[in-house]
Amino acid sequence: MKRYCILLALSLFCSTMTNAQQRWSVKQGQWKESLAKSSGIDVSADGISPADRQGSAETVVHSFETLQQATDLTLVQSPLWLNWQPITNLGPSNLQDAPVMLTVGPGNYWMFGRYGKPRPGKGKGKPANSAAAFEAKPATLAGFEMPLQTTPYPNQFDAPGGLQKGTGGYHAWQSRDMKNWVHHGPVTEGFARWVTSAEWVDGKAYIYYDFPNDQDPHVYVDDDLFDGKPGKNMGIAVADPSHGSDAGFIRDLDGNMHVIIEDWSPINASKRSWDSPLAGHAVSSDGLRNFVFKSPPVDERTKPTGEVATYKHPHWAKENPKRFPSNVAEYNVHAPEQEAYGDWAPICVGGQYYLFGDYDPAGGHQMSVGWFTSASIDQPFSWCGKIGNGHPDPDVAFAEGKFYLATQQATDFISSGPWVETVQARVGVDTDGDKVIDQWTDWAEIKETYDYTPGYSKQIAKTPAQLDLSDLPKGFGFQVQLKLEDSTENESKPIVQSLQMSFK
Repeated sequence: MKRYCILLALSLFCSTMTNAQQRWSVKQGQWKESLAKSSGIDVSADGISPADRQGSAETVVHSFETLQQATDLTLVQSPLWLNWQPITNLGPSNLQDAPVMLTVGPGNYWMFGRYGKPRPGKGKGKPANSAAAFEAKPATLAGFEMPLQTTPYPNQFDAPGGLQKGTGGYHAWQSRDMKNWVHHGPVTEGFARWVTSAEWVDGKAYIYYDFPNDQDPHVYVDDDLFDGKPGKNMGIAVADPSHGSDAGFIRDLDGNMHVIIEDWSPINASKRSWDSPLAGHAVSSDGLRNFVFKSPPVDERTKPTGEVATYKHPHWAKENPKRFPSNVAEYNVHAPEQEAYGDWAPICVGGQYYLFGDYDPAGGHQMSVGWFTSASIDQPFSWCGKIGNGHPDPDVAFAEGKFYLATQQATDFISSGPWVETVQARVGVDTDGDKVIDQWTDWAEIKETYDYTPGYSKQIAKTPAQLDLSDLPKGFGFQVQLKLEDSTENESKPIVQSLQMSFK
């Protein structure tokens, strides 16, 4: 059974006095008792949402014994993050294999992949000229001071590093706008061609790769992504006690590096897209070594049968026979058939963590991107949803004020963030204590906004959805009215989980 995004319900009206501030809040699960009236609204354990396209709701009047000066109203939506829109492929048309993204800061976006010819169905169009007839010419591009050359591919350029000879591994492309891409050349060697994730640490790129495939994440530290040469190979970073890897890395705001990794111990991964119902989690202070394993963030195992079986992996003994003299792996058989997830890609938005990855469902096995969420990376993650078709090997990043979800399929995705439009609010005040509202604010649309966190690639700052109430007069009671409209073209709709009004 999946654990859906449900928070602990607190008391109906939480009016707690601190040293200088009083609050009134309606928590998730309290809406039914908190509404005076509503129209076109669904009330569920997740919150309130429009039953169709539009709805409105009005809380009861919440009263105080003494005059209160309201300062702001804050609304929180469900963290399900369903408002993803399909787009044509991100990045360079000739980027092959699983895409890996890295946001260094505003206007400084990177994608890593193997260098090749545009794949059929990538949605990028054909090269401007055939490779045999193409002649590179000098070019300029806003935001790039180094000399550039044109390429046979639309919106792609070669920098000096991009003219370096390939080494059989991943290459780096950079963009200032997520539309034009500059090739800077190799970042890993041929044996390190199974790149899974990248992070930014103190001005250096940490590029993680499996060696052999689906085993033991290793890492390069690259302080110059422009030179067309792989950085310093630091070797093995995570000695994974289980088979499976395809790991995603994320640095928390304390500087610790976390890895989310596939754990194949409960499944024949060879029959399930090399994915698993179980994910591992380990943490290191520097991201280079000494990873300590913790409780699993995703655990969708069914019942163990007590049987132990085996399968083979095609790469282990071939690529690293010293560490893996055999391709045979053991696993604990479970029943009934299990869901399977993997190729993890983490991101954190305002303290809310998300894990994107492959989703290979029990039954039909029609793969897609699936994702989970948790208010803490140290707590179990809850299922949110899925999107797309095919084996995605996804990655996720924030750039140009949007969130981008890249896959190795013909379709990628874009989102404005977890907040779903449209939510309007106004607040009324009872100024004389008769429990009747005497004055209202104007209606205003409110929403969350997102921004970069300096020095971090995957920690995205969030400004809450707030309405300024400082011009509202003091009062003995307050009431909130909401208008909710599903203005998206996808399955998402606004689900208001909670509200909080603060006072001074």
